[in-house]
Amino acid sequence: MHDNQRILTIIILVFFLIGISITAGCISQVKSSGSVPVKAGPGGTVEKVEVYHFHWDQQCASCIAVGNLAEKTVNENFKDELASGRLVFAHVNAQQPENAALAEKYGVTGSSLWIGVYNANGFYKEENIKVWYLINNKEMYPTYLSGIISKRLNGDLS
Repeated sequence: MHDNQRILTIIILVFFLIGISITAGCISQVKSSGSVPVKAGPGGTVEKVEVYHFHWDQQCASCIAVGNLAEKTVNENFKDELASGRLVFAHVNAQQPENAALAEKYGVTGSSLWIGVYNANGFYKEENIKVWYLINNKEMYPTYLSGIISKRLNGDLS
């Protein structure tokens, strides 16, 4: 191998390793399961809705944006529901031992936004992946997420 080829190979390897290290916090994100409720059923009276932004110790810019936009949307559009405890929002580090049970309950596999609904018929959970596609649309993200949360609060699990 010539010296120029070795240098080029080393440069390519270095850039590859840098790319891997930058995206390490998001790798498990590709395992997301979709945005369909785990158990479909009639709505009924909703006791509580949980909106959780699950993340790891290290987060990429997209992971942070999903969580920050969700928090802003919930805080601006659901003040009364938050104050009453009927709606809960939290950023949850799924790698922390104290959050293991919650992460297991939701089936978390990576950075994600989950919505859980408690009603007379039980507990329903869904991972919402559409929010990832809306992080660069600051107008559509809150409109979309507010609509989903409103439907869940009203017992609509469709």
